[in-house]
Amino acid sequence: MHLTRRARVALRCAACLGFAVIYVPLLLVLVNSLNPDRSASWPPPGLTGHWWSVAGHSQGARDALWVSVKAGVGATVIALLLGTLAAFAVARYRFFGRDVISFVVVLPIALPGIVTGIALNSAFGTVLEPLGVGLGLFTVVVGHATFCVVVVFNNVAARLRRTTGSYEEAAQDLGAHTFRAFADITFPLMRSALLAGGLLAFALSFDEIVVTTFTAGPGVRTLPIWIFENMTRPQQAPVVSVVAAVLVLLSVVPVYVAQRLSSGTTGAGRV
Repeated sequence: MHLTRRARVALRCAACLGFAVIYVPLLLVLVNSLNPDRSASWPPPGLTGHWWSVAGHSQGARDALWVSVKAGVGATVIALLLGTLAAFAVARYRFFGRDVISFVVVLPIALPGIVTGIALNSAFGTVLEPLGVGLGLFTVVVGHATFCVVVVFNNVAARLRRTTGSYEEAAQDLGAHTFRAFADITFPLMRSALLAGGLLAFALSFDEIVVTTFTAGPGVRTLPIWIFENMTRPQQAPVVSVVAAVLVLLSVVPVYVAQRLSSGTTGAGRV
């Protein structure tokens, strides 16, 4: 499609405006974390790393970070297991209700977080509380896994659609049993898709706040919840900016790596 010079300039300006709306506020968070003024005045009178040192010694922030890591790892493990099994079932087998299962697996990512949170809170209260299991880290992990399964499922299913089952069949014709064929053939083809899905699932879990609010107990605070609770405290404003900057940086890395792994330059792209 040929575009006039004026149209190309207009599209570039629109793209730059869109990127500015997304990324300029993130840059402002980073600048505010280096602002020596506690009230985050603008423009900053200078730059300092003092608040980074204060944030590093904040016990509340460190505890919240550790809770977020544990919740993210737990949700990612569950998502890898269930998402991979569901993707193999949908992509490699034909059975009644296959499209329904695919829809049900993907649906949680499309539901509003507050709806998912309310539903999980009600379910946990009805099912787990009579068994003596209250809201806590376990319920947070389960709540995060409900939408983390989707990204693993999508990555693995997409990779399976780009490969063929004839590789495993050829290995079995040569005498390899099912698990040997999976270990030698299927898993190397799926490895990058699994890693990309796991990284995206961890990033989603690490940043989640809405579902966490409804599934966490009184003593469970993830890093996003800690940030939200301390935003209105003037004495904590610079520390919150530092923690938010760290959260952005920690979220960018897995998303970037997952995007590179999903770009088709690895795994099945070399077969």
